[in-house]
Amino acid sequence: MPVTPYVSELIRALVRFLAIFTTSRSTGVRFAQALFTMTGKTMSAIPPLSAAGRLDPQTAYQRVRSSTDWLCEPLVAEDYVIQSMPDASPIRWHIAHVTWFFETFILLPQLSGYEVYHPQFRLLFNSYYNAVGPRWPRPLRGVLSRPTVAEIRRYRKYVDDHMQRLFDHFHNAPPKEIADLITLGCQHEQQHQELMLTDLKHAWGLNPIDPVYREVAPLRGEAPPSVWRAYPEGLAWVGHEGSDFAFDNETPRHRTLVHGYQLANRLVTNRDYLAFINDGGYCRPELWLSEGWNTSQVHNWTAPLYWDFRDGDWTLFTLTGRRQVLPDEPVCHVSFYEADAFARWCGARLPTEDEWETAAGECPIAGHFVEGRQFHPSAVPADDDGGPLYQLHGDVWQWTGSPYIGYPGYRPVPGALGEYNGKFMCNQFVLRGASCATPRSHARLTYRNFFPPEARWQFSGIRLAKELS
Repeated sequence: MPVTPYVSELIRALVRFLAIFTTSRSTGVRFAQALFTMTGKTMSAIPPLSAAGRLDPQTAYQRVRSSTDWLCEPLVAEDYVIQSMPDASPIRWHIAHVTWFFETFILLPQLSGYEVYHPQFRLLFNSYYNAVGPRWPRPLRGVLSRPTVAEIRRYRKYVDDHMQRLFDHFHNAPPKEIADLITLGCQHEQQHQELMLTDLKHAWGLNPIDPVYREVAPLRGEAPPSVWRAYPEGLAWVGHEGSDFAFDNETPRHRTLVHGYQLANRLVTNRDYLAFINDGGYCRPELWLSEGWNTSQVHNWTAPLYWDFRDGDWTLFTLTGRRQVLPDEPVCHVSFYEADAFARWCGARLPTEDEWETAAGECPIAGHFVEGRQFHPSAVPADDDGGPLYQLHGDVWQWTGSPYIGYPGYRPVPGALGEYNGKFMCNQFVLRGASCATPRSHARLTYRNFFPPEARWQFSGIRLAKELS
């Protein structure tokens, strides 16, 4: 961790601490609250986000929940309630929904005598589980002023207290079926931690005052030289195996024929993408899929999301402030349609997810994750990223040319939790890797992210593939 960011965070923590302490009328209580804020959140050099891996259920749960609180630390009440588009959700809804998940799927069936915090929360914070009951319409999540943010905080504490009762009941050794549900709940909350950042960024990206989430200087440097790596034809094993956690859509592990291909050793950079823009890439229909061309025309796309041409130069909005587009950073916030058009423009294509996974299996899971607190993809690989394929994980999710469908033999798990992944296997494309907003322990070689081809508000980028010469 560089010295300067840590010292800056320390100074800000001390200022906040003094502000709390000196305005206190009940010194003992407020001192304890201030000290907790310092030691539990602000003072940690790295937020406790690596939490849902090989930890006991209670520790994993507590760390994931505190990570959500850490992500919310820079926000004020108004930030929690805004919904900028139907695909995004208010922060308040995210932190209530993940709490509802633990209440609905763990506490209600497993903790004797548990009473729900509020009967209407079942309606308000159900996302898409039809088997659980009716749901509040997703596009209308931002129209309600109640429950307040304070009430949602009380709800989270209520559920946390009862989860502690559950852990105590089992002496922190719950049966495997309950422990597996807790792990799923932690992984689910980590998904929403990333969505909180992407949804907040979309809302703030519409704001002309360019709000700043956290002040961080970008990691400047030169991207690695572009090299094509060749992979021969052969049968490959794809999909998750073993006892570690994976979502059901990562299974079953199976063999598949992968034809010979080449994969770029690095991500497409802003410099690469600017050449596409300057060559009229957004004005050449022959480069685009028909639906992609129509979508780009309807929405008047001329550059990636959050880019703006100001005073003769390209700038972009980031969670750490608006600044100039840095040429060596990976291009980010592009749709599948844009990624596909760019690939056609440079005589390449997007990799299939089987190609991506086969090649990535040779490399460790390393990169810039949310723990690095950059909140934007970086020009240079992370210190632990030794290649030969750089930035496979972290920085940006990478579009593949593979439609999101089930693997051979895939069956959703029974019950309401079977709606978690399988019901979305239609009209979406797979992204692989992870992003700068992903918790490190949430990244896996076999992770299958998926979004509609027009989606741009996620941290999505491009890695190229082509056939063997």
